[in-house]
Amino acid sequence: MSLSIFFYNVGIRLYRAVLGLVAGIGGNKKAQLWLNGRKNPWPALEAAFKGSGPVLWVHAASLGEFEQGRPVLEAIRKEYPGLRILLTFFSPSGYEVRKDYPGADHVCYLPLDTPANARKFLDIVQPSLAIFIKYEFWVHYFQGMYSRKIPVILISGVFRHGQVFFKWYGGLFRGLLERMDRLFVQNEASLHLLHNHGIDQVTVAGDTRFDRVWQLRRHPVALPEIEKFITLENVLVAGSTWEADEKVLAEWWYGGGRDGRQLILAPHEVTPAHIAGVKNLFPDAVKYSALAASEAGNASVLIIDNVGMLSALYRYGRIAYVGGGFGKDGIHNLLEPATYGKPVIIGPIFHQFLEAETLVQTRGAIVVHNAAELTRAVDALKDPYYYGQASEIAGRFVEENQGATDKIIRYIQEKRFLTRE
Repeated sequence: MSLSIFFYNVGIRLYRAVLGLVAGIGGNKKAQLWLNGRKNPWPALEAAFKGSGPVLWVHAASLGEFEQGRPVLEAIRKEYPGLRILLTFFSPSGYEVRKDYPGADHVCYLPLDTPANARKFLDIVQPSLAIFIKYEFWVHYFQGMYSRKIPVILISGVFRHGQVFFKWYGGLFRGLLERMDRLFVQNEASLHLLHNHGIDQVTVAGDTRFDRVWQLRRHPVALPEIEKFITLENVLVAGSTWEADEKVLAEWWYGGGRDGRQLILAPHEVTPAHIAGVKNLFPDAVKYSALAASEAGNASVLIIDNVGMLSALYRYGRIAYVGGGFGKDGIHNLLEPATYGKPVIIGPIFHQFLEAETLVQTRGAIVVHNAAELTRAVDALKDPYYYGQASEIAGRFVEENQGATDKIIRYIQEKRFLTRE
């Protein structure tokens, strides 16, 4: 066993041990879901994948990656209707929302990456093709697939100099990339970086998120309770917000932002504790879970206390605010509001996101650093010409960047990965 594999195995087991402590002693619900979801997955897998015929395995880290890869998964399902599809998640935030996704034959957590788990998983599923969305490179699963000559592709990948693959100690993970059948990346920078490290089986396909959000625009989802809540034309929808975003929004709102306007807040975290914190910032708000009971009254602030409706929610706003730009990880998905032609307001941490940089440069998105700047941005968008220009830029940006899914599907067809000879 190499030293790299030894330390990797130690790290995996330490991660499992820490989660056990966090779940048991700390009572962390996410950790509990992560652990409970991985208890004896084998009988369900065996029942789902008995018999013959090709199997597609699609893995997503979380909900965002699933939505990113969803256009590819659904295009494959349409092209190969007899195919059996396994969808796995790493995170509870993905699995708990999409565990009943009808486009897959079986949905489950990916068992912890140990040699025994990887071997048993591949023995049962026997995938004809594995698709990983954007990232997550599990050593034992990948090495097991390579030894069995199972094709593995990556879609919507993004690579940067600071990642472990390109460090002096990153040989183990770089080796996983070298043996993949194809890496579909979002941009030329990723292509050149991989080429410079001897990884040549790379195609710039773009970001499949554009295809996904364009589908949302073409087939909008109605939200009747939201339609009942909205009584004014001027609505700001703030999605994927964190505490720092919510503080800025509250300062803006109670500093004059609420005049003639309604606000819909969809926090990134919907734990009872976080929702309670948002309610403290907006004491006159009503929660979405109370709307069905007709408790909204004349509330002008609505807090979405569930997960899964944000992508459909943005179309109801005049302006969108996308959260995350005040935290170390940066903004969340601003393509979802952009596809509806909504001007987007974001926080200052966005530079690692190509779509955000492009929309800011072209004036389809506005960056704010505090509540005063948020006030100025919202006021500026009162101008019909400026609003119309920003709206057109945002919508056109999504429309012009579709097409990644078609490139990936053509490759799969040409290689005949899913065609039983």
